[in-house]
Amino acid sequence: MSPPALQEGPRVLVVEDDDTIGRHLDAGLRSHGYGTTWCRTGQSAMAEIRTRTYAIVLLDLGLPDTDGIDVARALRADFPDVLIVILTARSDEIDVIAGLDAGADDYLVKPFTLTVLLARLRAHLRRRPPASGRQERPIRLGDLTVDTTARRCLLAGREIALRPKEFELLAVLARHAGAAVSREALMAQVWDENWFGPTKTLDVTLASLRRRLHQAAATAPDTTHLPTITTLRGHGYRLDPDQTGPGAEHERGG
Repeated sequence: MSPPALQEGPRVLVVEDDDTIGRHLDAGLRSHGYGTTWCRTGQSAMAEIRTRTYAIVLLDLGLPDTDGIDVARALRADFPDVLIVILTARSDEIDVIAGLDAGADDYLVKPFTLTVLLARLRAHLRRRPPASGRQERPIRLGDLTVDTTARRCLLAGREIALRPKEFELLAVLARHAGAAVSREALMAQVWDENWFGPTKTLDVTLASLRRRLHQAAATAPDTTHLPTITTLRGHGYRLDPDQTGPGAEHERGG
């Protein structure tokens, strides 16, 4: 009798034009239980992801038909819950920040080992919300509501579209509203306690979250009471429960 087939794990879309790297990723991920599809261009990847559900996209920035930054931006706009990990030979900080700001959740600079990639994926997948379990009551701070069970953020009843890591970061701060939360605690709770990357990822995500909250307050039809994310230099951040008005400053202390 043949052994039972392994249950396929999360599906991964590999977007990589280098044959050696692509084959290595495809074979390595499959050997660890992931279901994979390998595309060599940004255009084919965007077409493929519309044919089935993917949990993860491994995205090379140096694609032959388009810039990976543009692909990341399109993926995030159309598939807000997909985990995007950028694979890049561009080690300059400005390129990494551009990728993260375009919607990527993480990045790896080539060359990297399969072991590190797998550890990163496990860390991110552990942070995904469970399919079922204890429900938390929505957190209300002024006119802002953070519903962690439904993964919704509303300002005066109007939904704010947040990227996955932006929402998770806001949720941690909201659960500890009025209290200081260290950078280390935020990295551990939003990314993972075994995070390998730089904490610059936290700064980029925090800045993007601030912009989205500010834009939502600025376009609200009425005056809103919105929490403020305060920077605590040398330590971390604090969500101050209430601030009035669409023109209010959302970045105290830095």
